[in-house]
Amino acid sequence: MLEVENVSVSFGDNHVLRDVSLTLKKGELVSILGVSGGGKTTLFNVISGLLKPDDGRVLLEGRDVTGKPGSISYMLQKDMLLPYRTIEDNCALPLLLRGTPKSRAREQVREHLAEFGLEGTGRLWPAQLSGGMRQRAALLRTYLFSQEVALLDEPFSALDTITKSAMHRWYLDIMDRIRLSTLFITHDMDEAILLSDRICLLTGKPGTITKVITVEPPRPRGEDFPLSPEFLEYKRTIKAAIGG
Repeated sequence: MLEVENVSVSFGDNHVLRDVSLTLKKGELVSILGVSGGGKTTLFNVISGLLKPDDGRVLLEGRDVTGKPGSISYMLQKDMLLPYRTIEDNCALPLLLRGTPKSRAREQVREHLAEFGLEGTGRLWPAQLSGGMRQRAALLRTYLFSQEVALLDEPFSALDTITKSAMHRWYLDIMDRIRLSTLFITHDMDEAILLSDRICLLTGKPGTITKVITVEPPRPRGEDFPLSPEFLEYKRTIKAAIGG
């Protein structure tokens, strides 16, 4: 689905990324894990087309989309819902920006509300929804922007532990049902191990992919998986690779 080939980025004398390459297959969830300031968000800006790299390119199903925004959806850490628009109209924004008539855009949103666990919320305002429900709305908006690949930048980090766990299960289910491919930024080792098919470790200054870890148990993983010796071994491997 997606190939990032030998991407390097510098801002003046600040070398942020060096020779970064990764792939994302159809229906796969790949996490990018690393310390703060390691270049993860810069990499997402390149992949989404918002930033053109100094070197390298981004291919979407074989098409060169380097420096071309609008092909790959990108959800930031905050839900970014507009408080003066209903949930229905917030989710319809990417369709409206493409020139879809408002009535048709709203109709398309309604077709997906129940699927995203948002049934009955279309006419509500963002302030009337819980944090988890707002994230679902933001994910629906992201999906309607691009139904192929989603870039998610720590989408669950602001949620409490119980809500986050429920959102993990829900997202894996919805992702499998709609065959969405996901690149996922996280600082959380547990989250990366629980959700990912593969984990790319972005380390160093400038940042580069130093290790790719395949998480073998198929998704979704059982509730006892985080307590297993296998889970702990993945954590040890990641800690050793990123310097503790």
